[in-house]
Amino acid sequence: MKYLYILLLFSFFGKAICQTVGLSQHSAGTLDDGYVLFAPNNAYTTYLIDRCGRQVKTWNSAYKPGQSVYILPDGTLLHTGNANNTTFNAGGKGGIIEKIDWNGNVTWSYTISDATKCQHHDAKILPNGNVLVIAWEKKTNTEAIAAGRNPSLVPNTLWSEQILEIQPVGSNGGNVVWEWHLWNHLVQDYDATKSNFNSVTANPQLMNLNYKASATTTDWIHLNSIDYNETLDQIILSSHNTNEVWIIDHSTTTAQAASHTGGNSGKGGDFLYRWGNPLTYNVGTTTQLFGQHNARWIESGLPFDNQIMIFNNGVGRTGGNYSTVEIINPPVNGYNYLAASPYLPSTTSWNYNYGNSNALYAMNISGAQQLSNGNVLICNGPSGIFTEVNSAGTTLWKYVNPVGNTGIAAQGSTPTQNTVFRCNYYPNNYSGFSGHTLTAGTTIENSNTVSASCSLTLTTSEHNSAEAFKVYPNPARDFIAVQLNELIANNQLIELIDALGRVIATAQFLQGSTLCYFDTASLYNGLYFVRVASGKEPLTVKVIINK
Repeated sequence: MKYLYILLLFSFFGKAICQTVGLSQHSAGTLDDGYVLFAPNNAYTTYLIDRCGRQVKTWNSAYKPGQSVYILPDGTLLHTGNANNTTFNAGGKGGIIEKIDWNGNVTWSYTISDATKCQHHDAKILPNGNVLVIAWEKKTNTEAIAAGRNPSLVPNTLWSEQILEIQPVGSNGGNVVWEWHLWNHLVQDYDATKSNFNSVTANPQLMNLNYKASATTTDWIHLNSIDYNETLDQIILSSHNTNEVWIIDHSTTTAQAASHTGGNSGKGGDFLYRWGNPLTYNVGTTTQLFGQHNARWIESGLPFDNQIMIFNNGVGRTGGNYSTVEIINPPVNGYNYLAASPYLPSTTSWNYNYGNSNALYAMNISGAQQLSNGNVLICNGPSGIFTEVNSAGTTLWKYVNPVGNTGIAAQGSTPTQNTVFRCNYYPNNYSGFSGHTLTAGTTIENSNTVSASCSLTLTTSEHNSAEAFKVYPNPARDFIAVQLNELIANNQLIELIDALGRVIATAQFLQGSTLCYFDTASLYNGLYFVRVASGKEPLTVKVIINK
């Protein structure tokens, strides 16, 4: 009887609550010096957390995400919003682009949502402050047939794709200063009476209008990510429904982008490169990508820099559905296309979860990001799970988004529909944090034993750049002068940073030196940053180049 009493007492008072949301793993080797940004698909709040899973900052919007969010180098949140467009009612729809400042004020809002077009999935800030957006473009079945689509394989309306470069104006205006339309770069071998009739195999720089043609598929291409390479002045796009990534030339004028000549490449708006599915241009028998997302160039200075990272969702993958994170190294010099052959490379530089060794499968959304320590941050979008894995594929950090369609899940419960399009990592010294104190608060969920026992070594003091140094002239034209305070002028490293957060020039100050100059004559107009890095927290000043 005594034994039974003890058993009952333990079962009543010793009930454990399982760790179901928030931080569940924080192992040695993680990249602690930074923060993770994410916007739950079913919430109006965007969250910034530290590597212990504690809230550092939130931004609120009147719109749920549609889909991507980014912290810009000036600390503004670039937020895409779902405008609930009823014409373009498909996954990833957006329609609103917002800039929200550090204090939560919407400083700019621009609508791309009507009966003929709708922004969706992703956007990308350019060094000049303009914004690249993906937008659906409605075509009638009459227009599709006139362009060479098989009449038996066309729905009432067909959605093509366009890329718009928006120059923000005021609080809710914008100028379209550059645009690219897929409809200008089609080929077909069905209707010989049309001007774009030609061999699909001999024209891989064009999209086959009849590839995966269907009388029931309106969203034909379904682009889901966009990235920009300033050095190459090129744009990379991910087409979910064709299982391909495309690279196009951004150095063109809008007129050249609508043609097949012009720009640095001399190829106008035609594809410079495509990879993932040579079946789209009637070559080969093997598909490398399966419903992929988040094709992005890896930043200079990181492992595998200037190569391309792709989250390969693996939907319909030969051998079974499972996801991989892959890095490819395209032959950039002309992309070296060999006639009637698949675009290179034939093998990847790195592949996480090949053969499903880590049992990862995310059927949609999702993404991955290369980190400076060689690890990779992975977002399993459907499950709302973020992991950091090392180069060997070992998981070192794991976080489960607690925010679902019914609110914030309590610890021990399972969140419902806690999907996240993508998460992004920002280092502690990212220029967007300049002038702001980043203080970790509580976890989003009500309790977390892993977070409570987690400790980080981070600098969170307030920047005070104005007292440390000054930059002139500002706005600048041909040069920038940096005048240091003598108190901090010993062995200082000065960095000039572009609007994408990349260091484009450096100078080292020796003892006794307090003045330096940066030549800016060859730089584009736009927003830049001058940062003093010393062993303390970096100090940053914004500067405008306007020629």
